[in-house]
Amino acid sequence: MVKVIVGMSGGIDSSVTAYILKEQGYDVEGVSFILWDEKNLNNPNIRCCSAAIRDASENAAHLKIPHTIIDVQKVFREKVINPFVNLYLKGLTPNPCILCNRFIKFPMLFEVAKEKGANYVATGHYARVESVRNNEQRGKCIDKSEDLCDYFLLKKGIDEKKDQSYVLYTLGQRELKRLMTPLGYYNKKTVRMLASEIKLPVMRSESQEICFIEDRKYPKFIEKLSNFTARPGPIVNIKNNEILGEHKGIHRYTIGQRKGLGISFKEPLYVIAIDALKNILYVGSQEDAKKRELWVENLNWIISAWRKGEARPHTYRVSVKVRSTMKDEPATLYLVTHHESQDKKHDNNGTCTMHYKPFELVRVVFDEPQWAPAPGQSAVFYNGDIVIGGGVIKKSI
Repeated sequence: MVKVIVGMSGGIDSSVTAYILKEQGYDVEGVSFILWDEKNLNNPNIRCCSAAIRDASENAAHLKIPHTIIDVQKVFREKVINPFVNLYLKGLTPNPCILCNRFIKFPMLFEVAKEKGANYVATGHYARVESVRNNEQRGKCIDKSEDLCDYFLLKKGIDEKKDQSYVLYTLGQRELKRLMTPLGYYNKKTVRMLASEIKLPVMRSESQEICFIEDRKYPKFIEKLSNFTARPGPIVNIKNNEILGEHKGIHRYTIGQRKGLGISFKEPLYVIAIDALKNILYVGSQEDAKKRELWVENLNWIISAWRKGEARPHTYRVSVKVRSTMKDEPATLYLVTHHESQDKKHDNNGTCTMHYKPFELVRVVFDEPQWAPAPGQSAVFYNGDIVIGGGVIKKSI
C-alpha cells in the first residue's frame, strides 16, 4: 500500500485531505508541527499550536490514522519569526507563510516521509499538482534521473476564492513530484459538507493568515519579541515633501495602509513608501499608491524553460499576483542578469581585485497600475492557471 504523510494543522482542510486519501486507498499518517507555543507570548487566545495540535490529534483519532507531533519551535523562530521581525524593522512587508512553507513545513514533511518510508506528502492547500509526460523533454531533464523526466505543474485550485497556489511558488520539481493536494479539485463548500458527513469532531476553520500573531497586532508582537523601542519620525507628503505629522515607528505601517496614520488632510492618504534609514513615512493619494512596475529578486522558477541560464534574454507575457488575495493581472516580464560584489582578494603585490557573481532579477511591467505592491512581499507569475515561478519584490516604481 502506498503511504502518504499528511500535514495536519487541526483545521478541516487538512483533516478532510487525510480522509479523502484514506478513502482512495492510501496508507495515511498525520503529522503536526509545534511551531510556536502560546506560552511564548503568554497569550491564551492564540491557538496556533497547542490547541490546534489537540484538534489535529482528535480528528486523526476519529479518522483512525496514526498521528505524530514534532516540536520545531527552535528552527521556526530562526527561519520565520526572526526574519519576519527583522524585515518589518527595515520597513519591508514579509510573508511568513511563504517563509514557513519554504524553510519549515515542506522540508520537514519530506524528511518525516523519508524516515517513515512514505512515498508522498500531502497538504490541505487549494492548489493542483499535475504531471506532464513528454518524451521530447527527456533530454532536457533537471538531472539525468529517469524518474524526474516526467514534468510536474503547480496549478491554481478550481475554487478561485480559495486558491493557494501563490504561497507554494517556492516549491521545485523534486517536491512537486511527491506532493499531493487533493483539495485543489474541490471547493470550500464541498469540503465543509464532507467534514459534516464524516462527523469530524473538530470543525475549526484553518489557522489565521499569520498563525503566531493574534488579530494582526504586528507592532506589539515585534516590540515584545525584539525589545525594540519605537522611534517616532516625520510623515511626509510624497508629492511636495511637506511634513504632515509624526509616525509612531515605521514597523507599525505597511504600504497601502490608510488607518492609523493620525493625520488629517483634504483627501484620504495612504502609505506610499517607507525609508527605514531616514525613519520617514511617505504618504500620498490612492493614485500614488498604484504602481505599474516592479523589480523582483530571490527568484524560483518551477517551469524548466524559465530556469536560470535558459531561454534568456527574452520578454514574456504572463499574469502576476503581488498578494495572495488579489487576482493575477496581465504583465510583461523582463529577465535581467546583474552583477553584485562578492568579495575582495589581494594578490602578492597587494593589488585588490573584486570578484563578482551574477544574480537574476525580473522587471515586471503591468498593463495597468496595481494597488500598493509592497517590497518584501512576493510576486508570483502565472501562465493561465499554471504557476511559472515567482520571487520577492525588491522595489516598485
